[in-house]
Amino acid sequence: MKISVTFRNGEGENWQKGYAEEKMQKLKKYLDAPAEAHMIVSMEKFRNVVEINLSSNGWNINAKEEAKDMRIALDRCVDKIEKQFKKQKEKIREHKPKSIRKGQEKSTIPEEEDTVTSKITEMRKVILKPMSFDEAVMELEENKDRFMIYRDSSSENVSLIYRRDDGNYTLIETN
Repeated sequence: MKISVTFRNGEGENWQKGYAEEKMQKLKKYLDAPAEAHMIVSMEKFRNVVEINLSSNGWNINAKEEAKDMRIALDRCVDKIEKQFKKQKEKIREHKPKSIRKGQEKSTIPEEEDTVTSKITEMRKVILKPMSFDEAVMELEENKDRFMIYRDSSSENVSLIYRRDDGNYTLIETN
Protein backbone atom coordinates (compact mmCIF):
# COMPACT_ATOMS: atom_id res chain seq x y z
CA MET A 1 0.00 0.00 0.00
CA LYS A 2 1.37 3.38 -0.99
CA ILE A 3 0.70 5.94 1.74
CA SER A 4 1.25 9.67 1.43
CA VAL A 5 0.76 11.95 4.43
CA THR A 6 0.26 15.69 4.00
CA PHE A 7 0.31 18.13 6.90
CA ARG A 8 -1.50 21.44 6.63
CA ASN A 9 -1.04 24.41 8.98
CA GLY A 10 2.16 23.08 10.42
CA GLU A 11 4.83 20.48 10.05
CA GLY A 12 4.27 16.93 11.10
CA GLU A 13 6.67 15.17 13.32
CA ASN A 14 8.15 11.75 12.56
CA TRP A 15 6.07 10.00 15.23
CA GLN A 16 2.87 11.35 13.63
CA LYS A 17 3.83 9.98 10.22
CA GLY A 18 4.85 6.66 11.74
CA TYR A 19 1.59 6.42 13.70
CA ALA A 20 -0.45 7.21 10.60
CA GLU A 21 1.34 4.59 8.50
CA GLU A 22 1.02 2.00 11.26
CA LYS A 23 -2.75 2.55 11.47
CA MET A 24 -3.13 2.41 7.70
CA GLN A 25 -1.41 -1.01 7.62
CA LYS A 26 -4.45 -2.28 9.56
CA LEU A 27 -6.50 -1.77 6.38
CA LYS A 28 -4.14 -3.86 4.26
CA LYS A 29 -6.01 -7.08 5.11
CA TYR A 30 -9.10 -5.82 3.27
CA LEU A 31 -7.24 -5.07 0.04
CA ASP A 32 -6.65 -7.59 -2.73
CA ALA A 33 -4.97 -5.21 -5.15
CA PRO A 34 -2.37 -2.47 -4.73
CA ALA A 35 -3.79 0.66 -3.14
CA GLU A 36 -2.98 4.31 -2.69
CA ALA A 37 -3.87 6.19 0.45
CA HIS A 38 -3.69 9.98 0.71
CA MET A 39 -3.93 11.28 4.24
CA ILE A 40 -4.37 14.98 4.95
CA VAL A 41 -3.81 16.11 8.53
CA SER A 42 -4.67 19.70 9.38
CA MET A 43 -4.01 21.19 12.78
CA GLU A 44 -5.62 24.34 14.11
CA LYS A 45 -5.76 25.66 17.66
CA PHE A 46 -7.74 22.95 19.41
CA ARG A 47 -8.83 20.93 16.40
CA ASN A 48 -7.12 18.16 14.52
CA VAL A 49 -8.79 17.09 11.29
CA VAL A 50 -7.78 13.88 9.53
CA GLU A 51 -9.02 13.11 6.04
CA ILE A 52 -8.18 9.84 4.29
CA ASN A 53 -8.79 9.13 0.61
CA LEU A 54 -8.09 5.51 -0.31
CA SER A 55 -8.32 4.16 -3.84
CA SER A 56 -7.87 0.55 -4.89
CA ASN A 57 -9.16 -1.60 -7.70
CA GLY A 58 -11.81 0.92 -8.75
CA TRP A 59 -12.95 1.65 -5.21
CA ASN A 60 -12.67 5.12 -3.75
CA ILE A 61 -13.23 5.29 -0.02
CA ASN A 62 -13.16 8.55 1.89
CA ALA A 63 -13.38 9.39 5.58
CA LYS A 64 -12.98 12.59 7.56
CA GLU A 65 -12.81 13.01 11.34
CA GLU A 66 -12.19 15.86 13.75
CA ALA A 67 -10.99 15.59 17.37
CA LYS A 68 -8.88 17.37 19.96
CA ASP A 69 -6.07 14.82 19.60
CA MET A 70 -4.62 13.77 16.25
CA ARG A 71 -4.42 10.11 17.32
CA ILE A 72 -8.12 9.96 18.19
CA ALA A 73 -9.11 11.57 14.90
CA LEU A 74 -6.90 9.14 12.97
CA ASP A 75 -8.23 6.11 14.84
CA ARG A 76 -11.85 7.11 14.16
CA CYS A 77 -11.06 7.77 10.51
CA VAL A 78 -9.45 4.34 10.06
CA ASP A 79 -12.46 2.74 11.80
CA LYS A 80 -14.81 4.49 9.35
CA ILE A 81 -12.83 3.20 6.39
CA GLU A 82 -12.80 -0.30 7.88
CA LYS A 83 -16.61 -0.22 8.19
CA GLN A 84 -16.90 0.90 4.58
CA PHE A 85 -14.64 -1.96 3.47
CA LYS A 86 -16.72 -4.49 5.40
CA LYS A 87 -19.92 -3.11 3.90
CA GLN A 88 -18.48 -3.23 0.38
CA LYS A 89 -17.24 -6.83 0.84
CA GLU A 90 -20.68 -7.84 2.17
CA LYS A 91 -22.36 -6.34 -0.89
CA ILE A 92 -20.08 -8.34 -3.15
CA ARG A 93 -20.70 -11.52 -1.17
CA GLU A 94 -24.50 -11.08 -1.32
CA HIS A 95 -24.54 -10.06 -4.98
CA LYS A 96 -26.60 -12.44 -7.07
CA PRO A 97 -26.04 -13.08 -10.77
CA LYS A 98 -28.56 -11.72 -13.26
CA SER A 99 -29.94 -15.19 -13.98
CA ILE A 100 -31.01 -15.63 -10.36
CA ARG A 101 -32.46 -12.12 -10.15
CA LYS A 102 -34.57 -12.78 -13.25
CA GLY A 103 -35.92 -15.90 -11.58
CA GLN A 104 -36.99 -13.84 -8.58
CA GLU A 105 -38.68 -11.26 -10.78
CA LYS A 106 -40.68 -14.03 -12.40
CA SER A 107 -42.10 -15.10 -9.02
CA THR A 108 -43.64 -11.64 -8.53
CA ILE A 109 -46.00 -12.27 -11.48
CA PRO A 110 -49.55 -13.09 -10.30
CA GLU A 111 -50.34 -16.79 -9.99
CA GLU A 112 -52.94 -16.75 -12.78
CA GLU A 113 -50.32 -15.89 -15.41
CA ASP A 114 -47.79 -18.27 -13.86
CA THR A 115 -50.05 -21.33 -14.27
CA VAL A 116 -50.72 -20.50 -17.91
CA THR A 117 -47.02 -20.34 -18.78
CA SER A 118 -45.93 -23.43 -16.80
CA LYS A 119 -45.80 -26.73 -18.67
CA ILE A 120 -45.50 -30.27 -17.45
CA THR A 121 -42.19 -31.58 -18.72
CA GLU A 122 -42.51 -35.17 -17.59
CA MET A 123 -45.30 -37.38 -16.29
CA ARG A 124 -44.85 -40.74 -14.59
CA LYS A 125 -47.33 -43.29 -13.36
CA VAL A 126 -46.28 -45.03 -10.19
CA ILE A 127 -47.49 -48.43 -9.06
CA LEU A 128 -47.56 -48.40 -5.28
CA LYS A 129 -45.96 -51.57 -3.98
CA PRO A 130 -46.93 -52.72 -0.50
CA MET A 131 -43.72 -52.88 1.58
CA SER A 132 -42.37 -52.02 5.00
CA PHE A 133 -40.23 -49.00 5.86
CA ASP A 134 -37.02 -51.08 5.95
CA GLU A 135 -37.74 -52.59 2.51
CA ALA A 136 -38.37 -49.10 1.12
CA VAL A 137 -35.04 -47.86 2.51
CA MET A 138 -33.18 -50.83 0.98
CA GLU A 139 -34.81 -50.27 -2.42
CA LEU A 140 -34.09 -46.53 -2.24
CA GLU A 141 -30.41 -47.26 -1.58
CA GLU A 142 -30.26 -49.71 -4.49
CA ASN A 143 -31.81 -47.27 -6.97
CA LYS A 144 -29.87 -44.19 -5.76
CA ASP A 145 -33.08 -42.15 -6.16
CA ARG A 146 -33.83 -39.17 -3.90
CA PHE A 147 -37.34 -40.30 -2.93
CA MET A 148 -39.77 -43.18 -3.22
CA ILE A 149 -43.55 -43.49 -2.90
CA TYR A 150 -44.92 -46.79 -1.57
CA ARG A 151 -47.88 -48.29 0.26
CA ASP A 152 -47.08 -49.22 3.87
CA SER A 153 -47.88 -52.93 4.30
CA SER A 154 -48.91 -52.61 7.95
CA SER A 155 -51.22 -49.57 7.75
CA GLU A 156 -52.12 -49.60 4.01
CA ASN A 157 -51.40 -45.85 3.88
CA VAL A 158 -49.43 -44.17 1.10
CA SER A 159 -46.00 -43.06 2.34
CA LEU A 160 -43.10 -41.13 0.91
CA ILE A 161 -39.51 -41.66 1.97
CA TYR A 162 -36.94 -39.01 1.10
CA ARG A 163 -33.13 -39.13 1.26
CA ARG A 164 -31.75 -35.90 2.78
CA ASP A 165 -28.41 -34.32 1.90
CA ASP A 166 -26.86 -35.50 5.17
CA GLY A 167 -27.59 -39.17 4.32
CA ASN A 168 -30.54 -39.58 6.71
CA TYR A 169 -34.12 -40.26 5.63
CA THR A 170 -37.39 -38.43 6.08
CA LEU A 171 -40.67 -40.35 6.13
CA ILE A 172 -43.95 -38.70 5.19
CA GLU A 173 -47.14 -40.68 5.83
CA THR A 174 -50.68 -39.95 4.62
CA ASN A 175 -53.97 -40.77 6.34
